[in-house]
Amino acid sequence: MKKRIGLFFGSKSVEHEISIITAMQVLNAIDKEKYEVVPIYIYKSGEFFTGDYLKEINNFKNLSLIPKNSQRIINLKLNAKNKMIFETESLFNKKIEIDIAFSTIHGTYGEDGKIQGIFEMLNIPYVGADVTSSALGMDKVLMKEIFKVNDLPIVNHLWIKRDEWENKKDEIIKNIEEKIKYPLFVKPANLGSSIGITKAYDRENLIYGVEIAKFYDKKIIFEQSIENLREINCSVLGNDEPIASVCEEVKSNKDFLDYESKYKSRPRQEQILKKFGHTIPADISDIKTKEIQDLAIKGFKAIDCKGIARIDFLMDKTTEKVYVNEINTMPGAISFYLWEASGIPFPNLIDNLINLAYEIYEDKNKNITSIDSDVLLQDIKGVKRI
Repeated sequence: MKKRIGLFFGSKSVEHEISIITAMQVLNAIDKEKYEVVPIYIYKSGEFFTGDYLKEINNFKNLSLIPKNSQRIINLKLNAKNKMIFETESLFNKKIEIDIAFSTIHGTYGEDGKIQGIFEMLNIPYVGADVTSSALGMDKVLMKEIFKVNDLPIVNHLWIKRDEWENKKDEIIKNIEEKIKYPLFVKPANLGSSIGITKAYDRENLIYGVEIAKFYDKKIIFEQSIENLREINCSVLGNDEPIASVCEEVKSNKDFLDYESKYKSRPRQEQILKKFGHTIPADISDIKTKEIQDLAIKGFKAIDCKGIARIDFLMDKTTEKVYVNEINTMPGAISFYLWEASGIPFPNLIDNLINLAYEIYEDKNKNITSIDSDVLLQDIKGVKRI
């Protein structure tokens, strides 16, 4: 009997459109003989929709047509068989059962632990990182603190809160200029796909960068730029004993790959890779490859990640010193191209992720979550019995 996969995508995120692309890639690659996919699209307003209309990428060219051509979900709950049940807004109040959740939401309300919290409360298996790992992977400030404690090499950085900038801008600028050299990057702490990032070469750029970043998040991080740079990425797959993929190098004639460079008018991952001189495997020594793969696994374990992630590295061309830049707990296209180059075809990668999800689910359900207690029968200070 086929497993029914609830494929969650979209959501209230500035990476909404990128999530749609990843979902369609998964939908196209998944083994239809093993799985039945139920698309669960979260509109930018936060409304949930389902239906076959949501299985075609072309139908997302005009998002305003989605409510007219799909079924609105009005309720979700758990049934006696530990399956997620969706009720749709229709004449017959249709109910849809889901065996396992597969979220391809990038950014806020999906990659940050929020939707994982729903899955946890409903106690259903789901693909990828859990609530804690997702939250740590999304927040660049907390991520770097965890990496630092685990002796992972990171660039010099500082961070502030949005209201601090409003109240003591001059003091903050002085502190940044004393501790980090120009050029530097100004980033929202909780976003991906290079959205809201500015490269600052002087104080004017710095101020401009903060004014941009503060629209996207209350925490803003400042990172030292590595100028003589090679960008190397590596994916990690697994739970307690993860493995690393081959490495890739992404090249560009720009200072950094912003959102427009990565995605705008380039819906296919292959086009992105071709455009920027993407090289798989990266043209680095076996020793350096092993170093990066080991660091990738160490970073994955540091936040107790599960399923899949992509870890992005910065490497100084001259010294070949490697820095861990960030971890993506739901990487674009789920990094299928790195795993295909590592000998795991896309459909098999999806199989692996689903199996890993069930492994975590079964292990988690060994935990005791309730005990018998007479505490409510006792007199409680501040509470009057009726």
